[in-house]
Amino acid sequence: MQISGSFLTFSLFLAFILISRASSAHNKNDFLECLNLQFQKSNSESDSIYTPQNASYSSVLQSTIRNLRPASNSGQRPFVIITPEHESQIQAAIYCSKKYGIQLKVRSGGHDYEGLSYISQTPFFIVDMRNLRSISIDTEKNTAWVQTGATLGELYYTIAEKSKTLAFTAGVCPTVGVGGHFSGGGYGMMSRKHGIAADHIIDAKLIDANGQIHDRESMGEDLFWAIRGGGGTSFGIVLSFKVKLIVIPETVTVFNVTRTLDQNATQIVHRWQYVAHKIDENLLLRLFLRSINSSNGKRTIRASFTSLYLGPVDDLLPIMQEKFPELGLVKEDCTEMPWIESTVFFAGFRGQSLDVLLNRTQVFVYFKGKSDYVKQPIPEYGLKSIWKFLNEDDVYRAELQFSPYGGIIDDIPESEIPFPHRSGNIFMIHYIVGWSEEENAYSQRHINWIRRLYSFMARYVSKSPREAYFNYRDLDIGMNKIEGNTSYKQASVWGFKYFNNNFRRLVHIKNKVDPTNFFRNEQSIPPVSLW
Repeated sequence: MQISGSFLTFSLFLAFILISRASSAHNKNDFLECLNLQFQKSNSESDSIYTPQNASYSSVLQSTIRNLRPASNSGQRPFVIITPEHESQIQAAIYCSKKYGIQLKVRSGGHDYEGLSYISQTPFFIVDMRNLRSISIDTEKNTAWVQTGATLGELYYTIAEKSKTLAFTAGVCPTVGVGGHFSGGGYGMMSRKHGIAADHIIDAKLIDANGQIHDRESMGEDLFWAIRGGGGTSFGIVLSFKVKLIVIPETVTVFNVTRTLDQNATQIVHRWQYVAHKIDENLLLRLFLRSINSSNGKRTIRASFTSLYLGPVDDLLPIMQEKFPELGLVKEDCTEMPWIESTVFFAGFRGQSLDVLLNRTQVFVYFKGKSDYVKQPIPEYGLKSIWKFLNEDDVYRAELQFSPYGGIIDDIPESEIPFPHRSGNIFMIHYIVGWSEEENAYSQRHINWIRRLYSFMARYVSKSPREAYFNYRDLDIGMNKIEGNTSYKQASVWGFKYFNNNFRRLVHIKNKVDPTNFFRNEQSIPPVSLW
């Protein structure tokens, strides 16, 4: 009997697949046995381990997934989720991960735009930090220790419980996790006055690839530098940050003023570009741009000027009348309130109790996001071209956010921390387009739209490199290989786009503290095979 070559090839291929699957299943079982054994050694309970056989597995997995798009496109689900309550459990996870070659992912708040904290190209498990969220405030020294499983809302709420004149500069979304937000930078409504979150980190506790726990002194200044804006999970698992709190007035002023095209929105937005980064640093004028249906049924552009001033309204109005009279701000547009209430206002919960800041429940959406930095004002004809994109027939859930820089951000050297977006930037653009579950089958149409807009905007934004904000993760910029070595040439394709002159230092630190690339994902800092 003669056996054809093609049949033999297929049989060998099928055998290889079956052996690989059996080996993978064997590794997973061994990993679970290892994990349970290590938990027993440290007198830890195993009820913080969730496998797909657990009734709570799906709810734990989905509870902090902000963007449903990555998960809907991924064939891989974590075969284990660990929700540690003690540092020893994370050390056990690292030990077993290294022993059996299972990829480890760390999740803080689940807001990664590309889902890299809960999806992967290869078999993996999640260390979910939700139970490590204690916050300790020292009002005498104006400092706080914050575990990385805490959310921004929990941090703001806890500070306000202790003081009316202490605060922290970070983002506006209360369900964002401290771990990812701080280690990626952390821009917010007080950043022109007080900088970004990473600027205020003064100590940290981190577990390295060998399971050793370090503070700032024992980790060394290089590693401490890297985790403040370079993406903490590239270098270890950050357990907690110690931050310097900021002093604020008891009363701040907020406003949200909207203008449409028939109210000269184009001209006002154009003027905003010359004002927002130079105006009094106590004032941050953020701008949101959307297409809406007007009263006559036609599409128009709505520009929303959403702003925080660190002081009373009577101090704000003369500044606006002198520097930005085009907006036409009047006292009736403004509301005075304590800072903590402004965090509720900017989160979109105006009028609700402060307890809303403690709600960790996510709003699940499908979306794609991108970012850019602008160094020269976009001309009016350029803005009108953007309006055409926003007014396209099938685009209804798209938005552009213009976040102004300047102020103290300009004064901090680019090399101070890995966050490089300092002097020379007028504002950051955040592009985002969303769609419903029913539309997800046609998601590529929306993704193509944002990619077309991003391509068009190349003429108006930073160049060589084209900059991007780390916390608005975008895999279109580039991805690393998960397996094998990465060359310097390969790594620099996307690395320079993120970090520019800081990239070499980050790669050097990665080579030093994690040469085997244990802490890795599709867009982490890679160790480089040819350095």
